[in-house]
Amino acid sequence: MDLGRRHTSLTESDHEHLRKLVATWSLLADLSFSDLLLFAPVASGHAGSPDTDRYVVLAQVRPTTSQTLYLDDQVGRFVAVADRPLVAQAIKRGEIAEDEISLAAPETRVRVQAIPVSHEGRTIAVISSESPRYDGRETGDLEYNYLEVYDSLIQMVSEGSFPYRYEQMGGENLPRVGDGALVVDSNGFVTFSSPNAISALHRVGFHGNAKGRLLEDLGVSRDAITTALRLKVPFETELERGTVTIYMRVLPLIDETGVIGLFVLMRDVSDLRSRERLLVSMDATIREIHHRVKNNLQTVSSLLRLQSRRVQASESREALEEAVRRVRSIALVHEMLAQSGGDEVNFGEVMRPIVRLAEEALVTPDRPVTFSMLGTGPVLPTATASSLAVMLNELLQNAVEHGYPPGSGGGLVAVEMFVMGRTLSVSVRDHGVGLPEGFGDGDSDGLGLTIIKTLMTGDLGGTVDVHPAQNGPGTEAVLSVSF
Repeated sequence: MDLGRRHTSLTESDHEHLRKLVATWSLLADLSFSDLLLFAPVASGHAGSPDTDRYVVLAQVRPTTSQTLYLDDQVGRFVAVADRPLVAQAIKRGEIAEDEISLAAPETRVRVQAIPVSHEGRTIAVISSESPRYDGRETGDLEYNYLEVYDSLIQMVSEGSFPYRYEQMGGENLPRVGDGALVVDSNGFVTFSSPNAISALHRVGFHGNAKGRLLEDLGVSRDAITTALRLKVPFETELERGTVTIYMRVLPLIDETGVIGLFVLMRDVSDLRSRERLLVSMDATIREIHHRVKNNLQTVSSLLRLQSRRVQASESREALEEAVRRVRSIALVHEMLAQSGGDEVNFGEVMRPIVRLAEEALVTPDRPVTFSMLGTGPVLPTATASSLAVMLNELLQNAVEHGYPPGSGGGLVAVEMFVMGRTLSVSVRDHGVGLPEGFGDGDSDGLGLTIIKTLMTGDLGGTVDVHPAQNGPGTEAVLSVSF
């Protein structure tokens, strides 16, 4: 409704009412076999419109049940009051006005209904319903019933009770008139069933004649029907049999005496529900896969830990313990994925348990290191998150072991993660003894840094930079990768 905000004096409440109307008014076009145009008075003071003697077309909808009168788009066009006298009459009197006019060519006669759109006791716009005049043609049962329902709905539009006040409109999956329709009287008996509605009911096992039967006999909840009749609100329900699902949208038809009947729109959504069930099944399968991978990695980690306890040589034992931490880092990623599903994970949620893992494994009484974490991470694919998890583990281990050797008194390791555009940077900084002399030569790279460089250049195409910390002692390592 941006067009209305620019050219009319309608309130935000008015715009919301018109938005809900436009979201569902294709129903009116299909029932009346007509094009619908939504007119609103232009507010005085707008450029090119010094007074309110013009209307602007805010919206347009074409019927799916007949041919359109308009091949071009009418939205945004301004028309003079003199060119649309029925619209002017509907706005002035707040009543539905009807007549026949000539549009485009003198030989084309068009039936026009101008329907005032009422909201909070005011006429805020007008719907112009326009269809060709057909002489000498009898009205069939389907057309008669559609037009009867249409007459009820446009009276509701003019009285402000349609669109329904408390209905939350759906979107593209709403059923259309052509999908199937039932007309139900105020006692709950079906008085008309369209051919497509009969076919839909057959697919859910109702093979009798729906006409003359209670709506609840078709499988609709009596409580839902009673609520709709008493509270004058629409409701939605579904009929299911085997793999067939029929979605139903039930609309109360209201006049000054109360609810005079129900109009039921039906649509076969079997394929849609089947796809939804398939997606749920796939999601459950993906979660189970990640859960099993996590369990397998934890088993490998446990076996390595058992092996390390049997090894006598301290160097070998330390190597196995490092391998345990690397495997557990990857397992953490799959644990997150098993909880969330899908194939992506928020790396900020992965970083915290990796830091805790390093704290548990590396901090000792003679090396009291504390850790700090800052920043939030982006959502990353599984492969990227797994590689970064391993690299973060290596950086934390290097920061503790090389920055704070035994007897150094310990200190702080700060982990910071920040995102700029589509680039993620992870910084690990210590305030320890700094880089050894000659660092940067190829021979000076330990296993941890070699793993980091291999994963970064081979898998991620990012960069790793290790340098002396600025503004103080220590070392800073920065991983940067695009995502």
